[in-house]
Amino acid sequence: MSKNRVQIFDTTLRDGEQVPGCKLNTAQKLAIAERLDLLGVDVIEAGFPISSPGDFNSVVEISKLVKNATVCGLTRANQKDIEVAAQALKLAKTPRIHTGIGTSESHITYKFRSTQDAIKQRAYEAVAYAKKFVEDVEFYAEDAGRTDNEYLARVLEKVIKAGATVLNIPDTTGYCLPDEYGEKIKYLKENVTGIEKVTISCHCHNDLGLATANAIAGIQNGARQIECTINGIGERAGNTALEEVVMILKQHPTIGLDTAINTELLFDTSRMVQEHMGMLVQANKAIVGENAFAHSSGIHQDGVIKNRGTYEIIDPAKVGVTASSIVLTARSGRAALAYRAKKIGYELTKIELDDIYPQFLKFADRQKEVMDDDIHRLMTLNHIKKTSTAD
Repeated sequence: MSKNRVQIFDTTLRDGEQVPGCKLNTAQKLAIAERLDLLGVDVIEAGFPISSPGDFNSVVEISKLVKNATVCGLTRANQKDIEVAAQALKLAKTPRIHTGIGTSESHITYKFRSTQDAIKQRAYEAVAYAKKFVEDVEFYAEDAGRTDNEYLARVLEKVIKAGATVLNIPDTTGYCLPDEYGEKIKYLKENVTGIEKVTISCHCHNDLGLATANAIAGIQNGARQIECTINGIGERAGNTALEEVVMILKQHPTIGLDTAINTELLFDTSRMVQEHMGMLVQANKAIVGENAFAHSSGIHQDGVIKNRGTYEIIDPAKVGVTASSIVLTARSGRAALAYRAKKIGYELTKIELDDIYPQFLKFADRQKEVMDDDIHRLMTLNHIKKTSTAD
């Protein structure tokens, strides 16, 4: 893999499905997995095989289906989990076992009631055992964001010796600030023996709204895989949003990194996941939200009508959105009204526009949005006839 390529590890079907009410059946998982493969993700985390017979079966079926991406199964650091995952992944063209354990003092003391040395040994043994079944083993250091860097480095050295190919550094609770997370990745790059043999992965949560920023900080400091989900869906406040990190890299060529994602499928994929999971995308969601390319302020509308680049940094077509939308509200100006009227066949003169605009504002004050039918009614009331059959 090129040093300038960032691998996209999609966990919509595993971490994303942990959201209450978002349970998918096997058919739905297969449909999403097929789309993710078409989208160009590098790794699909298909599920947690030991968690239920249904999840095991889904991982088996996804393994059969996926043609290009690596198919990954999650485990805890114990032999039974690893054996079950290996069985589920048996038919995958390129399988990966994703195993790990908590490394923060909080997890060691309260979750495992163990010691640093014992956890380090368990990590080593889990990776070494997984390596007996597959070549590609990813290790996650759960709660790495709150783990002491020096201890984390020693754990990672141990799992590299055991054969880990990818090191996942999760900010499990979404606690880190971007500079802290970036510094953690930088520290590991500089202080872990054998780090050059593996890929560092960012797995960030959005509890403080920093998942995307942290993932970008991670790759700027040497990580080359981002673990993310469609629409940022996931446990609690969610995960890093795939569409956000992909478009940040595309829109900021100075970062010098890119992905293999076909960005023109992003919007359609977002809608597909929304439909299957029943988890609505908020209107103001970056990249794929209903309002991501919508303009209702008169100042913004005037600028976009004259030159789209005044207020849009992304061409909507690049993410699969047909076009920008000019939404008519009481905040809209004359330029927006003239633009929308022309789209439905009315070429207004300056005098007509000046006459009709105050009426439009009164109309707009009575409702949230002025639709095409409302414009037709306004034109009819003012005896203005169509000049074309546009749109």
